Amino acid sequence: MGGAALSGALWLGLLWAGAGSGAGGGCSERCCEGRDAACVSSGWREDGGYGSCYCDGGCRRAGDCCHDHGQACPALPCVVGEWSHWSGCAEQCKPNLRLRRRYIQQEPKNGGEPCPALEEKAGCLEYLTHQGQDCGHEHVPAFITTSEYGKERKRRAASSSWSSDKEEAGYCVEFKTESLSHYCALENRPYARWMQYLREGHTVCVACQPPAMNTDTHRCSGDGHNADGGKILRWEAVGNSRCQGTWKKIRQLEQCSCPLVHSFIFT
Repeated sequence: MGGAALSGALWLGLLWAGAGSGAGGGCSERCCEGRDAACVSSGWREDGGYGSCYCDGGCRRAGDCCHDHGQACPALPCVVGEWSHWSGCAEQCKPNLRLRRRYIQQEPKNGGEPCPALEEKAGCLEYLTHQGQDCGHEHVPAFITTSEYGKERKRRAASSSWSSDKEEAGYCVEFKTESLSHYCALENRPYARWMQYLREGHTVCVACQPPAMNTDTHRCSGDGHNADGGKILRWEAVGNSRCQGTWKKIRQLEQCSCPLVHSFIFT
């Protein structure tokens, strides 16, 4: 190697050594949140170039971070807690929404992953007023939701004022779907994706459980009781009134045995 080339290599080596030691500018004690053009230094960049470099939260996306940004300003993702239990319906005796939340435990820093959704809503319908009166007879069509809501309903029943020592066991009704609106397939909200699995011609299982079960008749509204196999019955998905259709009752069973995606509950 010639003397000039050796001298150049040594000079570059010294520059890189200086960059590694913080000489020539860097991000030490100057990290900034978000995109901030004033959060600038002068020195080596992570891409190997030399000149203006940045220490803000957007420099990684822009590709102009200072050489020590990763060490001086490590990216910290958002951290959230567990989901809360689902709330009760916002309003009794009519199709409405329930809610659950989770909270931020650590805000994202230095371009870290942003926070996910902190709130989810889902359709629901409760058949008891706040005074404990049954109002299920007001609903003629079958209002249905995902069978996952049944788990939450049982949890709430075990700790609420309407829990009973002689709680009804419930029953299951099989239906064959005849028709449904196209709005069911278009539903993509996280809490309502179960509607996408509704299909014409499929057999579905719908469980009747307290408190959807009327306290006098011990039946769920819209279950097709006393309807023969040829009678067309209506149903509606709670959480999206435009997702609705018709079905015919096949039979009543003690327990449901359909696949999870075809298992629902009267709400």
